[in-house]
Amino acid sequence: MLRPLALLILAICAAAQTPDSEKLHRLFMDWAGLTRYGSEDAELRPPKPGVDRVVFLGDEITELWGRGEPGFFPGKPYINRGIARQTTPQMLVRFRQDVIALKPRVVVILAGTNDLAGYTGPATEGMIGENVMSMTELAKVNGIRVVLASVTPVCDCFKNQTALRPQGKLIGLNGWIKDYAARSGSVYLDYYAALAEGRNFKKELTSDGLLPNEAGYGVMAPLADKAIAEALGRSEARP
Repeated sequence: MLRPLALLILAICAAAQTPDSEKLHRLFMDWAGLTRYGSEDAELRPPKPGVDRVVFLGDEITELWGRGEPGFFPGKPYINRGIARQTTPQMLVRFRQDVIALKPRVVVILAGTNDLAGYTGPATEGMIGENVMSMTELAKVNGIRVVLASVTPVCDCFKNQTALRPQGKLIGLNGWIKDYAARSGSVYLDYYAALAEGRNFKKELTSDGLLPNEAGYGVMAPLADKAIAEALGRSEARP
């Protein structure tokens, strides 16, 4: 049975007709976004022998990758499973459906910036780290190699982005991700160093100070390819 508070939230969402209330209602009913790719996942056939499927798991930075030209890694068996505004606990809930069930050889995880922004409540580096560790452990026990990407930089070039995502916290989180990648036998993918000038997102590589533009994704793509190749080249994935 739903608790009274849950029923109240449902009633408010059902009564209101604004776009924001509709989004809130959808979030409440499907907090982890399991319906976003559920049908596509069910229809996706297992990879053919010799095909190294890769799943990119993330938030809007991943989801929007490939909306422009030339698309999302054309000709490669790479699958985009990004959902805008998601945080690491939400990704952890959908990890079995959107990653493990697709039987990839490699998963690329880009997550944490929305946790710092508090999109699903206050989150510390330790809380983010625990979710990343759980996803990594789930991947490895299922024979999936792991690439852990740094969170990308932000800047106040177009509007204030650093209030929600303090640059020092981004740097601190990246330090943890890099250290844990080494400890867990994962590959560390350093987007941050390539996209940042000092602590700021390079203005020519971002559309709003948070999201990469086409040029930004153009910088990220070969780095991702290199990290994937490194993960595939390792003799085994340590637990």
